[in-house]
Parts: sequence; structure tokens; C-alpha cells
Amino acid sequence: MSDFRLLAIHAHPDDESSKGAATTARYAAEGNEVLVLTCTGGERGDVINPAMDRPGIKEKMGEVRREEMANAARALGVQHRWLGHVDSGLPDPVEGKTMEELLPEGCFALLGDDTVAQEYVQVIREFRPHVIVTYDENGGYPHPDHLVVHRASMIAWEKAGDAEYHPELGKPWEPLKLYYSHGFVYQRMKMFHDLLLEEGKTSPYGPMLARWDTTFGDIMARVTTQVECADYFSNREEALRAHATQIDPAGAFLATSVEVQQRLWPTEEFELAKTRVSTSLPENDLFAGIEEEEEA
Repeated sequence: MSDFRLLAIHAHPDDESSKGAATTARYAAEGNEVLVLTCTGGERGDVINPAMDRPGIKEKMGEVRREEMANAARALGVQHRWLGHVDSGLPDPVEGKTMEELLPEGCFALLGDDTVAQEYVQVIREFRPHVIVTYDENGGYPHPDHLVVHRASMIAWEKAGDAEYHPELGKPWEPLKLYYSHGFVYQRMKMFHDLLLEEGKTSPYGPMLARWDTTFGDIMARVTTQVECADYFSNREEALRAHATQIDPAGAFLATSVEVQQRLWPTEEFELAKTRVSTSLPENDLFAGIEEEEEA
């Protein structure tokens, strides 16, 4: 299928490479329009890769991450747009204070859900996506920026086609399907973890597996749609490596080779959260059920 449009909304640069990246690369390569919308510049991200922890990097983190994002978008073959907000960071808990009280002034997570939703609506009305991919109610993981992305996405899904909702934002457009991207699947990670141990290697997956129940839960119980995209796993790896400050080559994202992933788990996972078209579950295509006459 080609000539459809997909909008993937992400909180920070690198999220697009760790969540549904091979799927977006596949659809772009097949002739669909794929737009990645990045809400913040990732300015408050830590330098996770020890090789990049050198003088001058932290001081110009925003500039570095913009360059990394450009390289990742090229690797995936997707269009990219910045929303232009400031990363909220992830403050350490302080007893007696709410997360909102700990967030820095002017950051993305303090803008207000409807303010962000209006910006999404403007993008939706300009780009006219058939499908939107966003985060679930837990944000994929509970970072304050990810939680805002979820809430604002749900407002935008409802309001983008409403002619009375901020008409100054453009001609109404009603997306047809909305998915949650599920990049962290226990069964997949446990498979790769066990394989490394069987080969006598050290596994970086252990710490995440140990806290899984309290962080993610059984994602596969929620998955409705598995997209075959193994041919684009190399694009995903290239995009991950492009985010050199954020992706440690010795970490979990790159611990299992592309070839092993292609053989053992050739899909990416999504949850159909909202739809305005009929489709049969389970699916293997995010555009399933969308007819040609609905492409206009």
C-alpha cells in the first residue's frame, strides 16, 4: 500500500528511533508520506553514551541533538518537524513536592494539554494523516513529556475534524486510526536476554527485566497489530546510532544483532486505540481498513 500518510508524535529526539522506527522506515520506503513530529529539543537529556561524555557536549546539547535527529530522519527516510518546545527533563522525586512543582519554568510539560493539542491539530490539518501513532496513557514510560504527548494526542484526535474547534488552525481533517506504539515488549527482551546468556555473554537487559512489572506490565496483552518490518531493522539501528549521546553501543538497544532480531522477532508492535474505519483484529498493517476513497 502506498500514498497514505502517517504522523508519528514523539516527545524527544531519539524516541522516534526506539519506538516504531522500522515501521516508519518501511512505510516511507513503500511510497507513503511519513512525518515524525518531535515536541522538544531534548536539551535536558543526559549523555548516556560514555564515548560522548566529553567537554563541550553537555554545554551545547540542544545543537548536538538537532544534528543527531537530522541524521536519524535520513536513516529512516522520513519527513521531520520540530514543535520547538523545551525538554522538561526528569526531576528526581522530592518528598512533599509534586512533579509539576519540580519541573523547570517554561518547559513542555507545563504548557497545558489543550495548548499542545492545538499545535497538534494545526499539524494534523496541514499534513492530513490517515494514521496517527502516539504513546499510551503511561507515556510508554512515565516521563512528564511523554504523558503530555498522550493526553494532547487524544484531544487532537477528537478535535482536528471539528470545524468549530479553533478554525484559525486550518481546514478540519479527521484522522482515521490512532495507535499506541509499544516498543518495550517483555517476551521479546527476555528472548534476547536468554540467548545472550546461553552464548556465555553478558546481557544488558537484566535490570530492565527485573523491574518490568512495575514499569511496563504485559504489553503483548494489549497489542493488536504487529507490522512485519525486518527488512528495515538496519535502518532502525542506523537511526539509533545517529543519536550518539543517547544510545550506548553496549546497552540494550544494540545488544542483539540485526540478523538475530530479524530471525527471532521480525515485527514491531502497536495497539489500535481509536478507529473510525472497520478493521479485523489482529492486524499486520497500520493502514488496514482504510479504503482508496478515504485517501483524499
